[in-house]
Amino acid sequence: MFVSEKKIEIRYAETDQMGVVYHANYLVWLEIGRTQLIKDLGFTYAGLEAEGYLSPVTDLSIQYKAAMKYGQNAWVRTWVESHGRIRTLYGYEILHEDGTIAATAKTEHVVVKKENFRPVSLKKIAPEWDAKYKEIQRLED
Repeated sequence: MFVSEKKIEIRYAETDQMGVVYHANYLVWLEIGRTQLIKDLGFTYAGLEAEGYLSPVTDLSIQYKAAMKYGQNAWVRTWVESHGRIRTLYGYEILHEDGTIAATAKTEHVVVKKENFRPVSLKKIAPEWDAKYKEIQRLED
């Protein structure tokens, strides 16, 4: 299984009054991890958008395990959990530097035409990208 990793330096602005990372910031980190995975595979989300397509989140699940704080570094691990004709499910772990899991998450995405938000198969618009996702996905179709 191919797993991308990205280091995040936790900024003061990402924390609440208690010095703990505010829960919504984890969602931003998921996007950073997903973007890094795509980059590591040799593709770009910006390239997809330039071609007139978007990949919105259609579902999100996150489980918070251990608080993260200002001054720490977080590691975002991202992989393709499953990839079908229309939907892609990404898996994530957000880790403390010592490997302790701070959060786990999954996001589901579809590719849509920018002009009308109608779903389109990644295989149809980016066959190499689709093939790579099928190759590295954790689960079978």
